[in-house]
Amino acid sequence: MKDSRFNQPLGGNEMPRFGGPATMMRLPAQETAAGLDVAFIGVPFDIGTSNRPGARLAPRQIRDESRMLRPYNVATFAAPFESLQVADIGDVPINTFNLLKSMDIIEAFYDDVLEHNCKPLTLGGDHTIALPILRALRKKYGPIGMVHVDAHADINDQMFGEKIAHGTPFRRAAEEGLLDCNRVVQIGLRGTGYSADEFDWSRDQGFRVVPAEDCWHKSLTPLMEEVRAKVGGGPVYISFDVDGLDPAYAPGTGTAEIAGLTVPQGLEIIRGCRGLDIVGGDMVEISPPYDTTGNTALLGANLLFEMLCVMPGVRYDK
Repeated sequence: MKDSRFNQPLGGNEMPRFGGPATMMRLPAQETAAGLDVAFIGVPFDIGTSNRPGARLAPRQIRDESRMLRPYNVATFAAPFESLQVADIGDVPINTFNLLKSMDIIEAFYDDVLEHNCKPLTLGGDHTIALPILRALRKKYGPIGMVHVDAHADINDQMFGEKIAHGTPFRRAAEEGLLDCNRVVQIGLRGTGYSADEFDWSRDQGFRVVPAEDCWHKSLTPLMEEVRAKVGGGPVYISFDVDGLDPAYAPGTGTAEIAGLTVPQGLEIIRGCRGLDIVGGDMVEISPPYDTTGNTALLGANLLFEMLCVMPGVRYDK
């Protein structure tokens, strides 16, 4: 029995899956976060991208590919739409010609969302957007713990002399005191680099680094027990770059790296965050022009639903 107090995704027997509103999971849309526990938010931004562009188009594509999602998680028994008020509040009106102005626009948008005591789940966008989101979260919660899934650490000091780009957000976040660095885990890092100390800066800050090679051929459920012990005890943000997954599963991204995580491992990571004080999450770096089947956006939509299912307050039926 659906609880009429809470918004529900439009069902497939009420409207064909290819029809209905172009919102995340065909949820009701509203202009602000007022009255919501969780809001889906698009950030159509890829000015910080260093290789293949297109992530600005991802929020719309993720919403489109979310149309098959149903409201109940039959694997985990989570019933988010029976326990939280959720809606899609549209896109942040970024300035597509000015990266730094966009950072301020995004931060101000999330300040308003957080004033309503609403937790954001973000449809990116390139990974630069994590910086202004964390800036807003820091003002409300203090330094944040983080579970970061990615092929890249995103801790460059600069890119082409610029301090803010999609390869720098977590160095800036650590420098600005946005992260509780002893409660940060980076999972899936891999690929080629410039030196043997490619990820040492992360470790020096107190981050736990889990290279992709340490994840091969195994379940990550035991790892997530260790992650919960590391990042627990305070607010936690989930930042999920789709290139953390192998390009066999997620080819539609800008900086693909071979030999990444599997989709089941991605699910294990997010489901393993259950019980943490999750205050928000993002799915970034999906590039629809390189996603000819729509499978990468479909994957992103499903992983965002899984993030919703581990938000505090979600009812579990078993």
